[in-house]
Amino acid sequence: MGKNYKSNQASCVFAKSKTLFTFTYTYTMTATAPFKIESPFRIAIIGSGNWGTAVAKLVAENTAEKPEIFQKQVNMWVFEEDINGRKLTEIINTDHENVKYMPEVKLPENLVANPDIEATVKDADLLIFNIPHQFLPRVCKQLVGKVSPTARAISCLKGLEVDASGCKLLSQSITDTLGIYCGVLSGANIANEVARGRWSETSIAYNRPTDFRGEGKDICEFVLKEAFHRRYFHVRVIKDVIGASIAGALKNVVAIAAGFVEGEGWGDNAKSAIMRIGLKETIHFASYWEKFGIQGLSAPEPTTFTEESAGVADLITTCSGGRNVKVARYMIEKNVDAWEAEKALLNGQSSQGIITAKEVHELLVNYKLQEEFPLFEATYAVIYENADVNTWPTILAE
Repeated sequence: MGKNYKSNQASCVFAKSKTLFTFTYTYTMTATAPFKIESPFRIAIIGSGNWGTAVAKLVAENTAEKPEIFQKQVNMWVFEEDINGRKLTEIINTDHENVKYMPEVKLPENLVANPDIEATVKDADLLIFNIPHQFLPRVCKQLVGKVSPTARAISCLKGLEVDASGCKLLSQSITDTLGIYCGVLSGANIANEVARGRWSETSIAYNRPTDFRGEGKDICEFVLKEAFHRRYFHVRVIKDVIGASIAGALKNVVAIAAGFVEGEGWGDNAKSAIMRIGLKETIHFASYWEKFGIQGLSAPEPTTFTEESAGVADLITTCSGGRNVKVARYMIEKNVDAWEAEKALLNGQSSQGIITAKEVHELLVNYKLQEEFPLFEATYAVIYENADVNTWPTILAE
């Protein structure tokens, strides 16, 4: 058996001991580990875009301050690029700045960029995935057999995999491909604000199975909070992985709709209506989780959508700004398609809402549910069928 550390919020299991011990602790903003870890946890970040860099920065700040819990160095996989004759990894490791995706933000010196993804994840206890979700299958395939079998993962990706048979969470795709449990980080988090230390909060949905068979340690809720929580970045750990994942994916579609309304110049009243309808459709979508074949350890909780940062807070923030709104507004104002707008605005990155809108539409068509989701369908039609936003007041009338 192992040591079992408990609180009213989390429990940790550590093997190597023949006796069961109980330890109670309370989270504080600068908590010290209530137990001794013989081998501190190693963390690896997969992805170095603007959100990947922001998350890597705060995690590296924490590992530097908590040597009793974490190994100091945080490895971050970077897709290598040339920037004015220099490798991006060289710039990050020498100048401690991601000049392409997070310029003018100083990064911790213990955050090490590596263009070799296999070397990045070697011996890592916690893998943090933070890449555009269309690249996830290829990246996971490359990592098969390269990650520790006792590692855990957190997905910062927001999207859904859809095929003719149904829908799969991206965190579940990571689990299915790599054989490791994966939770989700999702919340009202604009990357540039987080990277600059402006206060915000987030949700980590983590409902780990009791399958740990390692020699010494498992990533538990306490460890996750210590890895991500900062004075400027408050973390609430919940168990609803399905709800947080669905909310995190569909809010991008709602944000595209909000951007269309902005582009038409309809004002805040109309935008608020879009957010209300979008939240309603998101909760309704989640009610079909079993029908859609979504796998998880527990059903989605309605309170995840109405009370957690991963729900309504993320929806409001995403509809207030960010790349989805910008791309959609530009499409309307300049009368261009989504891909031309992305090229003009996003410096090589993508707006997840454009992709997710298509995936959701295909799922609804498969299950003949289009009429139950008028906003999602109307948003898809504007993007992919050149439909007119001015028809929305009629389409969305209840």
